[in-house]
Amino acid sequence: MHIPDGFLSTPVWLALDATGLPAIALLARRARRELEEARTPLLGVMGAFVFAAQMINFPVAAGTSAHLVGGALLAIALGPAAATVVMTAILTVQAFVFQDGGILALGANVFNMAIAGVLAAWLPYRLWGRGAHRRAAIFAAGALSVMVSALLAVSELVASRVPVSRAALAFLLVVFGISAVVEGAITVAVVRAIERLSPRVIRQGGTEPSWVLALCGAGAVLLAGAGGLVASTNPDGLQWLGGQLDILGRITNVFTAPLADYRARWLGSPWAAKAAAGSAGALLVGLICVALGRAAARPRSA
Repeated sequence: MHIPDGFLSTPVWLALDATGLPAIALLARRARRELEEARTPLLGVMGAFVFAAQMINFPVAAGTSAHLVGGALLAIALGPAAATVVMTAILTVQAFVFQDGGILALGANVFNMAIAGVLAAWLPYRLWGRGAHRRAAIFAAGALSVMVSALLAVSELVASRVPVSRAALAFLLVVFGISAVVEGAITVAVVRAIERLSPRVIRQGGTEPSWVLALCGAGAVLLAGAGGLVASTNPDGLQWLGGQLDILGRITNVFTAPLADYRARWLGSPWAAKAAAGSAGALLVGLICVALGRAAARPRSA
């Protein structure tokens, strides 16, 4: 669902870059008011886990693939403001370190997944997530997050005058629909697993001892290292569309990222190259999210 450079017209990506920056600043300011210092390690753990989960593509339909986006999971675990900050950090690292998503299109990806996707996920959870329909609300949060992000991406392509046919649009809707259902199901499973291990993290806004969070963070790093090795190599919906419309060749790289295509190319073994890149990415995202949390969080006594 990451839009590369070259897909969007200059007015579209420029407008989204200009819109995304103040929106993120506003939400970061809100996160600063809400986030307690004791919960900052959780930002790192959740950021590393979502980064790792995004590396695991699964087959969807007709040679396409999808992956967990994680906006709903972050919103439920951290609240919408902090979730937006964490998702923005993930997308920024992916763009600058792994060349996953464009640099110029970063504003579009942030707007689609970190802002609109997270807020869309928060709506059903905020309305129904504390009552008898909690599981349905969590499922709806995951599904709605993906559908909103995907439809925005397609709308931006249309606004950029990319000639999307009705047949291609119908197929994309099927792919995104399946992805949304899978996202909802995974979100329910992960939230329930977290609540069984530690109910207070989500339901009571608490946190776990440092050693527990460190263990979970290490697990996320290992997942990132191993996940990319079993991921589907099929293109996602937008990459499939780019291939159909012969616009993949228009992708422009502003620079060559150090771990482009999630590979540490200086390692001889392809297996080691991918595993090392994934683990390094999860660790980097976790450290950045903790640093952002510490910079923004208020002391417990405040």
